[in-house]
Amino acid sequence: MKRQIFGADHEAFRRTVRTFLDKEVVPHHERWEQDGIVPRDAWLAAGRQGLLGIAVPEEYGGGGNDDFRYSAVLTEEFTRAGASGLAIGLHNDIIGPYLTSLATDEQKRRWLPGFCTGETITAIAMTEPGAGSDLQGIRTTAEDRGDHWLLNGSKTFISNGILADLVVVVARTTPEGGAKGLSLFVVERGTPGFERGRNLDKIGQKAQDTAELFFDDVRVPKENLLGERDGAFVHLMTNLPQERLSIAVAAIAGAEHLLETTTQYVKEREAFGRPLAKLQHIRFEIAEMATECAVTRTFLDRCITDHDRGELDAVHASMAKWWATELQKRVADRCLQLHGGYGYMSEYRVAKAFTDGRIQTIYGGTTEIMKEIIGRSLLS
Repeated sequence: MKRQIFGADHEAFRRTVRTFLDKEVVPHHERWEQDGIVPRDAWLAAGRQGLLGIAVPEEYGGGGNDDFRYSAVLTEEFTRAGASGLAIGLHNDIIGPYLTSLATDEQKRRWLPGFCTGETITAIAMTEPGAGSDLQGIRTTAEDRGDHWLLNGSKTFISNGILADLVVVVARTTPEGGAKGLSLFVVERGTPGFERGRNLDKIGQKAQDTAELFFDDVRVPKENLLGERDGAFVHLMTNLPQERLSIAVAAIAGAEHLLETTTQYVKEREAFGRPLAKLQHIRFEIAEMATECAVTRTFLDRCITDHDRGELDAVHASMAKWWATELQKRVADRCLQLHGGYGYMSEYRVAKAFTDGRIQTIYGGTTEIMKEIIGRSLLS
């Protein structure tokens, strides 16, 4: 089924992204996985290619284009290439909107130029060891000390945690405020009291640095409050639909690519004297996955279109996120099974996709949380 949402400019951009991946990412990704981190030079190369800050206004060095379809193209191509280390989607689609929509003019002048060149790598620190996705459980605090904020607490599972030069931190500013007593602060590399823990050892996405962060009496300048005091809940809820849509876009792209590679594999692989594709069970498996991917793709493309129109709500973003990521998980499992013992070997793409994609149903809000959001909207 031919997709209808992209024009000639989007496809030209897709070719640019593929060229960048072929030259700057794919030849080096295995080494990055061994190192557990992507070198800063790769971020600078992405900046030179114009892949960072696509939606950032041109006056700050960005692309000045808020058409989410360009971000979708970027996500799809990085996913198809298995390039999970260079977290451009996190930088552009998740953290970028906080800076462009909430930052003051002075903050934009300080932070956005480096954001676009790759000199300033970003992260967002929300998850805590005891809180997970529960905003009400956040214990990191920021006390108003007159001329500064005093930040104390810890965060975990923070993507880009080792490399990040700017970290958007969610902290409690009103103790009795529950989820609505939270604010956003930007903590910069080198700030006294801000320390990073170990680069966490994950089962997948090995090249993508993920860390624990610690804040011990960190003096955050008053001018580093991002958005409104006690406004983090609203700010987070405003930006979460795009975050979840971005994850869903990666999920369906990953499922489709796995299906393509597995379809080719069963045509070539022989068992009992004939190709696996000649076995009815195999054909049924491929048919089921192809149908599920086609139906999901149609819904995701509609969500992308709605998002560009400003019409994608939290409920439909949650539907897209849980359905597409659970589909990705099922397809990865079934494709690995169809590869037999070879699917369990790290040298085969399906094995890496199996471990890299497993986080998709967890970060950005678990499947269970997505269902709760949807259920409440229907039953409240």
